[in-house]
This record gives sequence, structure tokens and C-alpha cells, in this order.
Amino acid sequence: MSTAKPYWVFGYGSLMWNPGFAAPETSPARLQGWHRAFCIYSEHYRGTPQKPGLILGLLPGGACRGLAHRLPREKYEEVRRYLIVREIDNDGVYEEAVRPIRLANGRTVQSLVYLADRTHRQFAGKLPLDRTVKLVRQGKGATGTSLAYVENTVAHLRALGLRDAALEELARRAAA
Repeated sequence: MSTAKPYWVFGYGSLMWNPGFAAPETSPARLQGWHRAFCIYSEHYRGTPQKPGLILGLLPGGACRGLAHRLPREKYEEVRRYLIVREIDNDGVYEEAVRPIRLANGRTVQSLVYLADRTHRQFAGKLPLDRTVKLVRQGKGATGTSLAYVENTVAHLRALGLRDAALEELARRAAA
């Protein structure tokens, strides 16, 4: 098993449009074996404990397309600390893992990915669409609304030439 540092991070939600660091390279990418799902109650970034929002997680099965950002070598440890604070410390609902991803140029690289912790109390699992819409409409937290999060995800997938009918339907219903 290689102990090489993973110099990429895979974004499938807000990491696509707001990685929070200057990436020396960004590429469309695909993560095999995992799919994007609104399966996490947000009590910090996109909601509160009293009125949780809903955010994305990665769940087993299928494949997920998103963006990969290369971590800067000269600030590697600083960026890694930032990602841990952002993705793990605030809610603790993600687990950091290293998985192979395929970049748009066909190259496969090892990447940091943030998977939904299915044992965490904020793990929502698959919810009925009506409940999902309600949570997206009510969620407002430290970094904005759940609705803006859904709309940004849809917009960035479209910019990559990707369509996600379920996410588009969620955005349409939640905005109505």
C-alpha cells in the first residue's frame, strides 16, 4: 500500500465552487463506487440544530462526477488542516478517505474524498422528496441557505455539461 500524500481533493458539492484555497489545477473528475445524495442534516453551515438544513454526502454505489482540485505542494499541510476543519471539525459528519478518481484527461490519481458517516446522528439517509424540500427551504446557517447550496450544485454541474434530474427537481420544488 502506498503512503504517498494525496495531492487532490474531490468536490461534489460546495467544494466544486468554493474550495477555499488557491488550487494550482482543477479538473472535471469522476469517483467510481460512490454517488452524491442529500443525506446529511446540516446544523452549522446550512442550518441550525433547531432548524436543520440538508447537505450532500457521498454514499456507496454508482459513480459521482464533480471537480478535483490539486492541493498546492508548498502549502500542503496548511490546506489539509483547513479541509479537516471545514469538512470534519464543525459537524463531524464526514469521514475523510483516499480514493482513486479519474480526471478529465484520463489520468487516475489518489484523492481526498469526504464520505457521509452513516453512524453520525446527523446522517439523514434517503428522505422522501417532500421532507427533503422542507429541509432545503428552512435551512439557513453560517455559510448561507440550503437552497443556495442546491442551486449552486445544479449550476456547477450544468457548467460541467452534466445534468442531474433529481437535483434539478429538488431545486425547482424548493425554490417554488
